[in-house]
Amino acid sequence: MNRLTRLTNILLHLQSKRIATAQELADKFDITQRTVYRDIRVLEEAGVPIIGTAGKGYSLIDGYRIPPVMFTQQEINALLTAQQYFQNKADKSTYHELTNAITKIKAIIRYSEKEKAEKLENRLYVFSNHETNETNHLSTIQLAITNCQVLKIKYYAHYSETVAERCVEPLGIYSTSGNWIVVAFCRLRNEMRSFRIDRMLDLIVTADTFPEHDFTLEKYFNSFREE
Repeated sequence: MNRLTRLTNILLHLQSKRIATAQELADKFDITQRTVYRDIRVLEEAGVPIIGTAGKGYSLIDGYRIPPVMFTQQEINALLTAQQYFQNKADKSTYHELTNAITKIKAIIRYSEKEKAEKLENRLYVFSNHETNETNHLSTIQLAITNCQVLKIKYYAHYSETVAERCVEPLGIYSTSGNWIVVAFCRLRNEMRSFRIDRMLDLIVTADTFPEHDFTLEKYFNSFREE
């Protein structure tokens, strides 16, 4: 993390809390307390009204706000995923508050980002809030879905105990029985296939893109009911 990014994140952290100690900031950003003191001094010299209280920590003058935060597409996708999880929780108040927060975020992001957020909403679903198998590709796959990027995957097929490489066009993603499943058009088989993320041994986002499909998870699931 470069210094400019760290200074911005420290400022955001101070804005999100009533008070933060130097040790807390040092632990959060993996820096020394000496570096924290230097960073706080830089922010003060830049005109940020920081109050330092001996034995307590740092806080911002009440009412001070930095300009609206810009969210990355991955961050927006993560919030949409969290929304799906909380939709199945017993306490609907948390889901309601999260939905309100997402609505406010949508109000400040660019039009192109709104389109991508709405696209993912139609292509993301969590059937249950069971604990899922650990994976490390969900964010990458969601971004590939919204940007129509072809993925090259190395996939372990459990039924045949073989590993194969596939180029797929990711279209939707859902969670069920503790597993994240990607619905994609497989270029090798020339048809729609489902792939468990935890069985993807490797994943590469290629420079290749594909035309937009007329696809939503609702249509996909309904196609099985009609058979």
